[in-house]
Amino acid sequence: MILHDLIDYQTLRLIWWLLLGVLLIGFAVTDGFDLGVGTLLPFVARTDLERRVVINTIGPVWEGNQVWLILGGGAIFAAWPALYAVSFSGFYLAMFAILAALILRPVGFKYRSKRESPAWRAGWDWALFVGGFVPALIFGVAVGNTLQGVPFRLDMDLRIFYEGTFFGLLNPFALLCGLVSVAMLVMHGSTWLVLKAEGPVAERARAIGSIAALLTIALFALGGIALYLFVAGYQITSPIVTDGPSNPLLKTAITARGAWFSNYATYNWLLAVPAVGLLGTALAGLALRARWEVAALLFSALGIAAIIATVGVSMFPFILPSSLDPRSSLTVWDTSSSHLTLFIMLVCVVIFLPLILAYTSWVYKVLWGKVDEKAIRDGEGHAY
Repeated sequence: MILHDLIDYQTLRLIWWLLLGVLLIGFAVTDGFDLGVGTLLPFVARTDLERRVVINTIGPVWEGNQVWLILGGGAIFAAWPALYAVSFSGFYLAMFAILAALILRPVGFKYRSKRESPAWRAGWDWALFVGGFVPALIFGVAVGNTLQGVPFRLDMDLRIFYEGTFFGLLNPFALLCGLVSVAMLVMHGSTWLVLKAEGPVAERARAIGSIAALLTIALFALGGIALYLFVAGYQITSPIVTDGPSNPLLKTAITARGAWFSNYATYNWLLAVPAVGLLGTALAGLALRARWEVAALLFSALGIAAIIATVGVSMFPFILPSSLDPRSSLTVWDTSSSHLTLFIMLVCVVIFLPLILAYTSWVYKVLWGKVDEKAIRDGEGHAY
């Protein structure tokens, strides 16, 4: 027996769909609070010392947190090549905006304290704000466009033709999803600041985070209503072959109002996923008010994970639907790499993902504790 036959093709595809979700959630939960803190910087810190406190709460960990973004991009490239090709080419300008904003973060961290000039430092503070706000918004906008369908099609040779524009991505429903993303990451960043900072910074973060939690709940619920009333989902109308070749054109599919809710009608227990998203977010807001610092961060992470998972379970088995030609839509069953490739990659994940988790846990354990204002003032123990 060939080694990769130990796990059948259908199961491997499902495993890699789950792993893709895990990597996206890992990025949102870890680098998400970095983005949230960057977005909050101009609003929770009023003096230079307070801004340095905010920056030093994420300074030691933000680079390591971006590992999840790299892993996610690598996993899409290797496990879902068609998804990588369509999304990274079709969303090219949006991806460029995200990368440009993310590049501002390391530059802002490194250059902000090089001069004492208030104008110099204020400029870099706003750069860090852009580096947090823009990716948070555009990631949500991308999800909103994915739910509506992306304007691409495949010809008979499986060549990709994208017919959308950058400004076409900025439609009302996509912007609503972008606001959900910003609100939940601001909430998450607030819980991190409450955990890591003290004094006025923590109190302002607590107040803003409580409001952001309420906004996340309201916007998430509003997004669900808008999705049901105004956005057509997708459904496969031909027999589903789960272990066939990766050729999306071998199926037929249509758009149908309310199709994104059909999985919940078939499997009622899936309703627990959005319910946990709402509950986790609500508990994060309550924990912030009750000054339960660790609990607030954990509940916020739970809410974010469930909100992202809601998108996945609503769309399954679709990964990237096509608004131009529903048949060209990419699904779990017709978009993956080969059986052997998925198996080899799974072996690598089993080996290296626990190492990444162990290393990350060790880093957070070493860096546990509040950021010391006195140490910053005296120039000891902090990088920025």
